[in-house]
Amino acid sequence: METVKFLLPESQAPTTWYNVVPDLPGVLPAMLHPGTKEAVTAADLAPLFPEAVVEQELGAGREVEIPGAVLEVYRQWRPSPLVRARRLERELGTPARIYFKYEGVSPTGSHKANTAVPQAYYNRQAGVRRLVTETGAGQWGSSLAMACSYFGLECEVYMVRVSYDQKPYRRGLIETFGGSVHPSPSGRTAAGRAALAADPQASGSLGLAISEAVEVAAGSGGETKYALGSVLNHVLLHQTVIGLEALRQFELADDYPDVVIGAAGGGSNFGGLALPFLREQFAGGRRLRALAVEPTACPSLTEGRYEYDFGDSAGMTPLVKMHTLGRDFVPPRIHAGGLRYHGMSPVISHLKEQGVVTARAVGQRECFEAGVRFARCEGVVPAPESAHAVKAAIDEALECRETGEERVILFSLSGHGHFDMQAYLDHFAEEQE
Repeated sequence: METVKFLLPESQAPTTWYNVVPDLPGVLPAMLHPGTKEAVTAADLAPLFPEAVVEQELGAGREVEIPGAVLEVYRQWRPSPLVRARRLERELGTPARIYFKYEGVSPTGSHKANTAVPQAYYNRQAGVRRLVTETGAGQWGSSLAMACSYFGLECEVYMVRVSYDQKPYRRGLIETFGGSVHPSPSGRTAAGRAALAADPQASGSLGLAISEAVEVAAGSGGETKYALGSVLNHVLLHQTVIGLEALRQFELADDYPDVVIGAAGGGSNFGGLALPFLREQFAGGRRLRALAVEPTACPSLTEGRYEYDFGDSAGMTPLVKMHTLGRDFVPPRIHAGGLRYHGMSPVISHLKEQGVVTARAVGQRECFEAGVRFARCEGVVPAPESAHAVKAAIDEALECRETGEERVILFSLSGHGHFDMQAYLDHFAEEQE
């Protein structure tokens, strides 16, 4: 019988994260203080993050040890499986070999727990008692709420209003883990009140939810720290467990990808899978294509400007050089709430400028069609965000059917869609109209 699932023993799980910054081609532009426009210092970031996280953001080495307490929690779902999608291959009639790294096995059903756990741990070690954050679709908010419950922290979440309304079960999951969740824009912060004054029916954005969360943390007198689910270097660092495991699993499969694909909103899921493979390429190993897939409704990599911009709508965060649609950009109410962000990770943006990473944008309907096709073959319903990667992988495989190329395709199935079934019901209803 042909092997379908490649499982890495716990004894071979990574014990370090990979920091790509020392290996980047060219120099990664510095993060700037919003007032002085000088490179930020550790002291500038201290009001938001604990010392260990600041160090990882600004100056970590190539390998960063994963704390034992974090490894202990990771063992609940890590290593995650690498799966050969043989039924999908047969259905597509392609000579391509399709693999997916499945992150939906975490307790909250997505890759976000990979960084939520270490961020909660480092804050607890620093004596912090409360974390505040934003969330789009709720994958990050529920993961941080879970991690906070493990380490005895309070958790407050500002959830983009459109997702707050669309995804009540994600909201319920946050509350089940002990977190408090508010629709953003809210009346609890100056940034939220200003947005509501301008538009009482505002659907919100991740940029605005970040503004609210940062405002709460900055005004807490040090009692509350901020946690971030994507974009910055330390988040991508934590997510590299995905790709580090996948490298070892491809050894078990006696195979290697020609293209690595991930959905991209802020960049952590895509980077977590792709960066360890790019490390091999930077060291003179086999070359591959790294393809970031984003929604046509929020095309920061494919249509955004590469320039310094704020990470939030109110202009409270440091300035980072990234592909951006502008901090005032409010995306349409698509179901892929985790991809509704105006900017992209500085690391991923830099790699795209260097020609190392490529990007494409795909529409919501075609993503759901691909997600349904995948589910009917492989039995896993992808989250709307993950369906973007599924769509790109299917397109690659169909191209191979036309050319006869035996391309090896790897994509990140970053989360399941069990809390997103209303989105699929809406998709089916639209098909029937």
